[in-house]
Amino acid sequence: MSKTRAFLKWAGGKYGLIEHINRRLPEGRMLVEPFVGAGSVFLNSDYDAYLLADINADLINLYQLLKQTPETFIRDAAALFVDVNNEKSAYYAYRTAFNQERDPYRRALLFLFLNRHGYNGLCRYNKKGGFNVPFGAYKRPYFPEKELWFFAEKAQKATFVCQGYDQLFAQARSDQVFYCDPPYAPLSSTASFTTYAANGFTLDDQAILARLARETAAKGVPVLISNHDIPLTRELYRDASLDVVAVKRTISRHGHNRKKVDELLALFYREAVTFECSQRAAS
Repeated sequence: MSKTRAFLKWAGGKYGLIEHINRRLPEGRMLVEPFVGAGSVFLNSDYDAYLLADINADLINLYQLLKQTPETFIRDAAALFVDVNNEKSAYYAYRTAFNQERDPYRRALLFLFLNRHGYNGLCRYNKKGGFNVPFGAYKRPYFPEKELWFFAEKAQKATFVCQGYDQLFAQARSDQVFYCDPPYAPLSSTASFTTYAANGFTLDDQAILARLARETAAKGVPVLISNHDIPLTRELYRDASLDVVAVKRTISRHGHNRKKVDELLALFYREAVTFECSQRAAS
C-alpha cells in the first residue's frame, strides 16, 4: 500500500513509522489524535471518522480553513511560492507579518509559507508567542499541491479542535481509538527537546498522559502511545503492551550524526477485562 506524505514539514513526524503504527492500532469507528502534528497517521489510516487535536492554534486554524475552502486556499497559498519570496529578506518580512497578523485566513497562508521555507521544518515560538524559526535557504521550496488536496478531501471525515490532551481523554467514548504522539521525553537529562507551542510538555505531562491512557483503556477504549524507549517511558507504560521499533531520526543538527534510535509503541487495551477476570479467579 502506498503511503501519503503530509503537506507540512514536521519535526518528529510519523511518516516513517506508519506501518508499525497501523499494525498496532485497534479497530474502532473513530480515531482520536490529541497530538495530530502534521497528520501522517490520519492520512494513512482508515477510520470512519477522526477527532484531531493540537494545542497549536495556528495548526488547527490551517486545517479547518483547508477543509472548508480548499480550492481558494490552495490557489492563494501557491501565489506565495514564487522565487522572489525565497530570499532571506522576504522570509523575515513574512515572518514579521505573520506574528502581527490577526486575520485567521491570512495567518494560515503565512503559516504554510513559513513551514516550507523555514529551517528544517521546525515549528517554534518564543515566550511571547512569536514564531521564531530562521530562514531555511532551500534551493527551491516545494509547493505541496497534491498533498494539500489529499488532506482537504480526507479532512471531510475529520473534526479539528484546539484542545489539550486531557480534554480529549475526558470526552473518550467506547467507539473511539486513541493514538498519542506527544513531544518525546528527552533521551538524557541534558537533552533539550523542541517545544511545539508556547506552553511546553513537561515530564509531569508525560506521567499524566500515561495515567489517562491507563484509565481510559480500563473503560474499554484502546490507547496507543509512541515515545523514546528509555527507562522513564518503560516505567510510565509498564501496564501496556510494549513494542520496540528502531527509527532513523536526527537527534543532532549535524546530518552525519543521524542514527537509529529505539522508539516505544505502548498499547493500553482492555485492562478492565483483565482486572475483572483476575477478580473472579480470586473469589
